[in-house]
Amino acid sequence: VQLQASGGGLVQPGGSLRLSCAASGSISSINVMGWYRQAPGKQRELVATITNGGRTNYADSVKGRFTISRDNAKTTVYLQMNSLKPEDTAVYYCNLKIGLYVYWGQGTRVTVSS
Repeated sequence: VQLQASGGGLVQPGGSLRLSCAASGSISSINVMGWYRQAPGKQRELVATITNGGRTNYADSVKGRFTISRDNAKTTVYLQMNSLKPEDTAVYYCNLKIGLYVYWGQGTRVTVSS
């Protein structure tokens, strides 16, 4: 299984970005995809997850600003990030969980700065 993330970049506070992560390989229909992030000097933290059935979970810090979704084939996950704040600056990693197996993408950097 491989995960390819894209969509990071530099954006001003209040701006928006959309991250994408495409999964390839042998993927069970029962899985959870998600996004985590790691800011400089901090531990990696959960941003949002979505099950193959569409159930979502968000960190309190992003609720109401970020939206996670999946495509119909359930192999690509998106993270729409609105009203971005400087504290959202981090490397964002996509994640796929299939049973006890966990896969990570390579990370995409998001910088929120004026």
